[in-house]
Amino acid sequence: MGFAASSLKVALPADLAVNTEVDLCSSTGGYSLQARLNVSLPDIDHETARAIVDAAHQICPYSKATRGNINVTINLV
Repeated sequence: MGFAASSLKVALPADLAVNTEVDLCSSTGGYSLQARLNVSLPDIDHETARAIVDAAHQICPYSKATRGNINVTINLV
């Protein structure tokens, strides 16, 4: 997230927080995972915060590796 923020020329707050919830889902085809990332970026307006988390999700190596395999929802809280 730091790289995404710096590319947008935004300083991240010291008290940012990311809480992750992961669910094990069952279906007729077996099991799968889904995740919710609850991101708090205090003192950053909603539009800028959304741009940061969306950019971070696109460049994150872990996100790239799991894209298409795990449903991920990113919530700004």
